[in-house]
Amino acid sequence: MDNFNKEIEKALIVGLNLTTTSKRTDDIEIDDSMIELEELAKAAGAEVVGSMIQNKQSIDATYYMGKGKIEEIEEYAKTLDATVIVFNDELSGSQIRNIEEVVGVKVIDRTALILDIFAQRAISKEGKLQVELAQLRYRLPRLQGMGGNMSRTGAGIGTRGPGEQKLEVDKRHIQERQNDIRKELKLVKKNRDTQRIQRTKSNIPIVAIVGYTNAGKSTLLNELIKTHKDYEKEKEVFEKDMLFATLDVTLRKATLPNKSDFLVVDTVGFVSKLPHDLVDAFKATLEEVKYADLILHVIDATNESFEIQKKTTDTVLKELEVEDKREILVYNKVDKLEMDIYPKNQEDVVYISAKKGINIDKLLNMIQEIICEKLYDVQLLLPYDKGNVFSELKDKYSVENFEYLEDGIKLRVSLDEKDYAVYKNHIIEK
Repeated sequence: MDNFNKEIEKALIVGLNLTTTSKRTDDIEIDDSMIELEELAKAAGAEVVGSMIQNKQSIDATYYMGKGKIEEIEEYAKTLDATVIVFNDELSGSQIRNIEEVVGVKVIDRTALILDIFAQRAISKEGKLQVELAQLRYRLPRLQGMGGNMSRTGAGIGTRGPGEQKLEVDKRHIQERQNDIRKELKLVKKNRDTQRIQRTKSNIPIVAIVGYTNAGKSTLLNELIKTHKDYEKEKEVFEKDMLFATLDVTLRKATLPNKSDFLVVDTVGFVSKLPHDLVDAFKATLEEVKYADLILHVIDATNESFEIQKKTTDTVLKELEVEDKREILVYNKVDKLEMDIYPKNQEDVVYISAKKGINIDKLLNMIQEIICEKLYDVQLLLPYDKGNVFSELKDKYSVENFEYLEDGIKLRVSLDEKDYAVYKNHIIEK
């Protein structure tokens, strides 16, 4: 019953536009960054009631902005009945405390907001542990600066996650909890490594989907897995037009036009100013990308800032040390573009609509072309007592050219490296 009586928090979002170019930490424009902050606040469950931006040459060490602007924010927040003020950058514990003393309402920063969304969305045990670890790493250096403010026990944004009732726990307890989480994550990683070894033995190619949050990665995964013979609606992943709709890495089987299977890996979306603690915490999960044969970099073609979003994703991929992997740029949501003719597909670039199924066939052909570079096109002669092998090959590959001869079944097929080694004694022509 309580859930129905919960009041939606009213958020005033605040941004600082550094006018000195050398002070800029990223290339995203302040207006675009504030639009993104508004979407993040909505994703956390708040109603954005107002927005303020200050142009300033440098950051104020005490109040982040000038004290006069903070007093202006106090008046504006009262007018709007705002219950939380969200700053567009990461603040120190003392800055949060100083601002709260002036404005009289809860203050959180962009990092805490993103961590809060992750705390709400994590489903798997590993995902929850990773988020908790990131939250603890964020809060530890702020214990002294924020003082009593760390003891918030109220509801709403910035209060979810570890130690909701006892945020006043000292650094020693937080460090102990961090160590416990790291031990648990090591066990999870060990299990995942075992599963990965099994996948490697099966020699099934892996295609990883990466990209900015809300670019349509989960929708694309759901479209690709429909190609598999064992496809079931229940195997689809959650998709919604919102930031960070899915957090946990998902692996599903899909099938190429030549009937070869491949694994599709869906990953957490990226966002500008993604907290380093989160990138570090999710590195273990994102390691799946390291073992992929191909990366599909999904880009929202309708977003005016897609070049900046692409750059953000590239930066994270570089941190993961996978920037040199073969990649297809997948410009998604072209059905929403105001044009009758989509841009021409190029090598390693394709324009699609995952939702409408536009050019999915072209994407699958491109995936096949890249994956099949590792295949061996051969002609086999299988004795009739190897009929079970013929059935297995037909199940795994596209075998359209075959004939029954006196001494066996002759067929042409493209084998992966593992099967090539197994059946090379039956090769009669390459």
